[in-house]
Amino acid sequence: MSSSGGPTSPYTSLAISRPAESITHVELHRPKKLNAMNKAFWREMVECFTEIAEDRDCRVVLVSGAGKMFTAGMDLMDFAEDAFQPGDDNDTGRTSWNIRNMLHRYQETFSVIEKCPKPVLVAVHGACIGGGVDLITACDIRLCTQDTWFQVKEVDIGMAADVGTLQRLPKVIGSRSLVNELALTARKMYADEAKSSGLVSRVFADKETMMAGALELAGDIAARSPLAVQGTKINLVYSRDHSVAEGLEYMAAWNMSMLQSQDVMKSAQAVMEKKSPKEVVFSKL
Repeated sequence: MSSSGGPTSPYTSLAISRPAESITHVELHRPKKLNAMNKAFWREMVECFTEIAEDRDCRVVLVSGAGKMFTAGMDLMDFAEDAFQPGDDNDTGRTSWNIRNMLHRYQETFSVIEKCPKPVLVAVHGACIGGGVDLITACDIRLCTQDTWFQVKEVDIGMAADVGTLQRLPKVIGSRSLVNELALTARKMYADEAKSSGLVSRVFADKETMMAGALELAGDIAARSPLAVQGTKINLVYSRDHSVAEGLEYMAAWNMSMLQSQDVMKSAQAVMEKKSPKEVVFSKL
């Protein structure tokens, strides 16, 4: 991963940096296009997070957007070119098959965030529209600025959201009625409602303050044992999609080996000695 501030090769829609030790910053970086999600974005997010998952120097990921807003959502011109290409001989079945394959690729763009064992924080400012909601609901911790608004936009363009919002948002927000309202009306949800509903956990006055707070939070996570942190994320995601009994059994199988790690003894000793986790050196994972 590069430490530069601008977009890095081979990425044209993302800027990757290392603002602090063990923290990787992934910035949506098409500010002149309001970070609209073009063809390159859908591919590069998968490549980026696949690399991050294997990067032993990274323990936490922070996602944000450059420019005036987090993202305007899908780049509709790019989408139209992909979605409406006819199949062989203009056959409906083959055209449908191609669209299905395309949607699976687009879905993976955000599922890869969830599959990444490193915790992913997202810091949202301005507007988070359409595909932006798909993206943030795949993240582990969501923060926003006071001026942020969120919009499940898809019904306004004649389609149902198809890359994660309808599947993940009901599990993020406790009220199924509110989820239905947002998805069926495409109305805007502002920061205060996003906080009260549980979509975000913190609201900041402005982007500068939010980014500072996000980096502080990321640093707190990065200071802990990577085995403990990544094991926690993996089990939280598993338990969300399984029964309590299944989650407990998975946890028991997980910790029967992980409890034998040196990280457990190091952390316990630090607690007894009243040391901060940041004073403990954990091996890379």
